[in-house]
Amino acid sequence: MRDLIDKSYIADPLIVLAVVVAAVITIQVSGFVIRRVIRRLARRSLVLPMGASSMFGGRDDRTREETGGEVELRRRQRVDAASRMLSHLASVIVWLIATIVTFHLLDVDAAFFLSSAGFIGAGIAIGGQHKVSDYLTGLSVHFEDRYGVGDEIEFETAGREVTAVVDHIGLFSTRLKDSRSTMHVPNSALALMRNLSQEAAVSTIRIHVPDDATADDAMSMLRGLAGTDGLTDVVFVGDLDASNPTNSGEVEVELRTARSLDDRSKSRLVRRAEALLEGPNQPR
Repeated sequence: MRDLIDKSYIADPLIVLAVVVAAVITIQVSGFVIRRVIRRLARRSLVLPMGASSMFGGRDDRTREETGGEVELRRRQRVDAASRMLSHLASVIVWLIATIVTFHLLDVDAAFFLSSAGFIGAGIAIGGQHKVSDYLTGLSVHFEDRYGVGDEIEFETAGREVTAVVDHIGLFSTRLKDSRSTMHVPNSALALMRNLSQEAAVSTIRIHVPDDATADDAMSMLRGLAGTDGLTDVVFVGDLDASNPTNSGEVEVELRTARSLDDRSKSRLVRRAEALLEGPNQPR
């Protein structure tokens, strides 16, 4: 009997130590894998065609022109932040599994502890709902590029409009700075916001119009084409500006779109608009 007790004193700590070591190794490996996968997704998004929906794609046009190095730096910041957040989530899951495994190996009834401290678990569950919402919102900020460090955003809190600059995006909150102070706002409170540092992309195309058509006709045709087959990513923002037809019968139209238009999208717009202006029986 004494030998069994002595063995249990030795075996139990070894079991706990083995589970802890396995958990630490698993966390390190999962963190490495997550970083590799996120970076590969980010590199893959760079070679996708313009307008394609992807994680870590190019940022929308901004009010301040950014150099290639600045754009790449912002993209790396998003990749590192998303990798860090996913690694934290993986760590929580691994430690939770390790705790359950330890209880099982030591023949400890985990239900006893949960039932004895049920009110504590209920309190943690209720408070954790908000943290989960803040975490998921922060993760989507990096994936969808809603805003980044240095962006000026506008949001509503306590019934008033607040304009501030993003200083840091954390796991559960975002640190903002305005002319008066520093604010720490839960990520979920910024689910509805306006990014003042992003603006519509501006493109210019030239359309040949018939003698009986005007620049207004050309703009009307263009508005109707946005969002059609092959142009589902083209969304016009604000009014279109067009100059009067030149001697060659062409009008110059300035487009403001949600995303920058590549040459293929511009050509498709011009071709379809000219076909509609010529008549319904013309090929598109």
